[in-house]
Amino acid sequence: MYTNKQIWSVSYPILLSLLAQNVINVTDTAFLGHVSEVALGASAMGGLFYICVFTIAFGFSTGSQIVIARRNGEGRYSDVGPVMIQGVMFLFVMALLLFGFTKAFGGNIMRLLVSSESIYEGTMEFLDWRIYGFFFSFINVMFRALYIGITRTKVLTINAIVMALTNVVLDYALIFGKFGLPEMGIKGAAIASVLAEASSILFFVIYTYATVDLKKYGMNRLRTFDPALLMRILSISCFTMLQYFLSMATWFVFFVAVERLGQRELAIANIVRSIYVVLLIPVNALATTTNSLVSNAIGAGGIQHVMPLINKIARFSFFIMLGLVAVSALFPQFLLSIYTSEAALITESVPSVYVICFAMLIASVANVVFNGISGTGNTQAALLLETITIIIYGSYIIFIGMWLKAPIEICFTIEIVYYSLLLITSYIYLKKA
Repeated sequence: MYTNKQIWSVSYPILLSLLAQNVINVTDTAFLGHVSEVALGASAMGGLFYICVFTIAFGFSTGSQIVIARRNGEGRYSDVGPVMIQGVMFLFVMALLLFGFTKAFGGNIMRLLVSSESIYEGTMEFLDWRIYGFFFSFINVMFRALYIGITRTKVLTINAIVMALTNVVLDYALIFGKFGLPEMGIKGAAIASVLAEASSILFFVIYTYATVDLKKYGMNRLRTFDPALLMRILSISCFTMLQYFLSMATWFVFFVAVERLGQRELAIANIVRSIYVVLLIPVNALATTTNSLVSNAIGAGGIQHVMPLINKIARFSFFIMLGLVAVSALFPQFLLSIYTSEAALITESVPSVYVICFAMLIASVANVVFNGISGTGNTQAALLLETITIIIYGSYIIFIGMWLKAPIEICFTIEIVYYSLLLITSYIYLKKA
């Protein structure tokens, strides 16, 4: 059974890597909040479209991570490399196909979803550059899967710092035209994000070559395409890929509904979502740790430790979130002032922050319990639970956002509904199945 110290030693580097990935979203939102409401809204729509596509790759890497962790737990180290290499090949081809698809049809899709002409133009300006990031971010997640799967997560900390610093400096330089560079606004935010992802890949390649025992993990030679191995990975990953895509697609539906409420509401939603994403970072780190440790425990024959492990991590997650929520609820104006200096926008955003704080307390337990199911390898069950929850989520947001046109803080209550349903269905599954 893992101790709290062991759980934290695996979790905190993942936390820092997630922090770096989300620094891209947070710095884009924070800098563009000082440009204009249109830039803020357009980056929200473009960024969410990008993340919806990216989550397909992230879902594949999570399935690969489960397989890598199982092989690592079984002591079959030489079988780890082939999983990594097949994953990189598959995701590079997928990046190429999705890049082409977005170039061809992205404009048509956004035209259907965005009602404001100025938001549409800003979104396309952002996306035209942002989608080059597919080639870097898709490969990036396989390195992340490798290091989490073999529980060498400290490297993710260093990688996090490299990516975060690159993004912050380039955002400042390219959005506002500093250091002799042209002032590019929303286009600059997109280019900065792509270059930050490229720096992350460069770091991972150098670090892996310099420090990992390539022979031990079967990574010392390039392999030919292995359809049988890829199908084994996909038998787990396909459900996770669809699950993550559906999860992010509902966020996209949320923003499509909010965009129809108005430019101000879309700006509020983007700012509050950015705060929400930051609050979720420790929860997502512990959820990913749950996934990996459950898979390692099963691989090592310790299936009786699975439920106590999930309960322990869930408690840990709840108390961390309780502290974060207390700070956020006490000082919402301070948090919001990072993103905008406009007093009216800050005041109108405060009620939504309170709603999100309550939702996060439920999320802190729900995400851990749900990832415990994925860690057992039963990704099909995880997909089924997510699908049931998402159907209700989608129906709720269409009704209150598009039909009733409720205020933005009421729209955010969907997060309370979503995480409550996810927690209840996951808990019932683990108890009964």
